[in-house]
Amino acid sequence: MKALELYQIPPEWAGQRLDQALARLLPDYSRSRLQEWIRAGLVAVDGVTLAPRARLRGGEQVGVQMPDLRPAEVAQAEAIDLDLVYQDAELLVVNKPAGLVVHPGAGNPAGTLMNALLHFDSALQSVPRAGIVHRLDKDTSGLLLVARSLPAHKRLVEQLAAREIHREYLALVQGQMIAGGSVDTPIGRHRTDRTRMAVSPGGREAVTHYRVAQRFRQHTLLRVMLETGRTHQIRVHLASIGFAVVGDPTYTRLRMPAGASRELAQALAGFRRQALHAACLQLAHPITDQPLELTAPPPSDLAALIAVMHEDAIDAGA
Repeated sequence: MKALELYQIPPEWAGQRLDQALARLLPDYSRSRLQEWIRAGLVAVDGVTLAPRARLRGGEQVGVQMPDLRPAEVAQAEAIDLDLVYQDAELLVVNKPAGLVVHPGAGNPAGTLMNALLHFDSALQSVPRAGIVHRLDKDTSGLLLVARSLPAHKRLVEQLAAREIHREYLALVQGQMIAGGSVDTPIGRHRTDRTRMAVSPGGREAVTHYRVAQRFRQHTLLRVMLETGRTHQIRVHLASIGFAVVGDPTYTRLRMPAGASRELAQALAGFRRQALHAACLQLAHPITDQPLELTAPPPSDLAALIAVMHEDAIDAGA
């Protein structure tokens, strides 16, 4: 067993079930696994063990005795290059390239960011999920936080739960958007296709803010800010309001703009991933509380597509 980890339930979580609150505090573990821990007596609320469905008052202290990882859960270290934009003894910030899967899983047993992190620092085996506290889709590029110690992991998870970490993305979308706005609609699994997410009244709260960064003839470059971190959140929310992310293979089809130049048509046809990049993170350092603002420019493929759209707009007099 690992050392006891202590977490504070925010007052505004009053009325939530214990397993729901624990899933928010420990997003790297499945709900079923957390329920197993609760039933096994590994979770105590103010020193008392409760059932997974027990309702919380808010403000309680939750102690979690995390079991050691079983061998099958420990990824193998692999020599994969990492683009680090920040590192110290407690924290790494990785600029993940598009195409790199974050965690090993079905269809991706190796060659992931987790494998690369374990090669970079073998001590990350002692931190849940090798320190990865949030995720990016395989074909989304950009910044990811990695905790290098259990105290740093705990604090980063708490900051994410309290929405204290500012995450900003660049999203190139279909259609010319006039102004920024927000989407505040819950997201859940698609009713018939379980690999997809959808706006759903019975889903989990999801809030996305966006503002226009640059307009092209029939596309828009957005700066997107997340309040919550649901699976596929930006892609689902923007598609739901009619501005799907360019290149998204799951939530849209290729739409060739009328009158597109040959260069633009070729660039769009050749862009085979969602045009989404995690460009900025703002947070307090998990140990020192020092304010951090970290940025990563868009990768070359996305930068090239944006440049072609810019030239197309100039040529069209837009």
